[in-house]
Amino acid sequence: MSTLAIEARNLTKKFGEITAIQDVSFAVEGGGITGLLGGNGAGKTTTISILLGLLLPSDGEVRILGCDMVRERYRALPLMNFSSPYVDLPHRLTVRENLRVYGELYSVEKPEARIAELAERLDVTTLLDRRTGQLSAGQKTRVALAKALINRPRVLLLDEPTASLDPDTADWIRTYLEDYAREEGATILLASHHMGEVERLCGHVLMMRGGGIVDRGSPADLLTRYGRSDLEEVFLDIARDRVSTVAAS
Repeated sequence: MSTLAIEARNLTKKFGEITAIQDVSFAVEGGGITGLLGGNGAGKTTTISILLGLLLPSDGEVRILGCDMVRERYRALPLMNFSSPYVDLPHRLTVRENLRVYGELYSVEKPEARIAELAERLDVTTLLDRRTGQLSAGQKTRVALAKALINRPRVLLLDEPTASLDPDTADWIRTYLEDYAREEGATILLASHHMGEVERLCGHVLMMRGGGIVDRGSPADLLTRYGRSDLEEVFLDIARDRVSTVAAS
């Protein structure tokens, strides 16, 4: 039986005459945290949207936990979730109401107990009865993460999970994500522009530019390959195409 949590094969997505991604292939082993990196317009959001089944690929295929996301995504979606600080929850609902809605959508057993557990772990207990639209950006980020964890997902897709958080809270969230991946055996695909975060959390990194994956490897492998001291310098080399040959291994 395959141990792969995510398999993308030759993914291409076109919007009319515009090609957002082309021939994107990668595999993510079950468990652990993988980084998906690239500058604005590199194709990260399109790739994540296809993984979630929100977009259909123009060509290629993607499997999550062995399920074809074009033909049988209904099997995988209950085992997945997603969080982005750039996707708002309904502002007029309270935090508790928002989490309850998602708990019901995912058929979570004892949803109130799960909400209370997440609220304590993510330090949003005092926010539960406030309208989501009244929260600060950092508070919304923590609530969005609580929403993404409501069903104890086996595959968690995260877009900038610590955006708008102060350094102390961001560090705390990173520790929580490390613990969650380890304790639940979950697979996390993390899109982030915070290279220190990626170096800390990710055992493997996929580098995107111009709608394709141009390199991949562990943070240590990439630092050695590019002769750099930190991942931000590697990111800049790739984003600005400052190397003569960047070949995916």
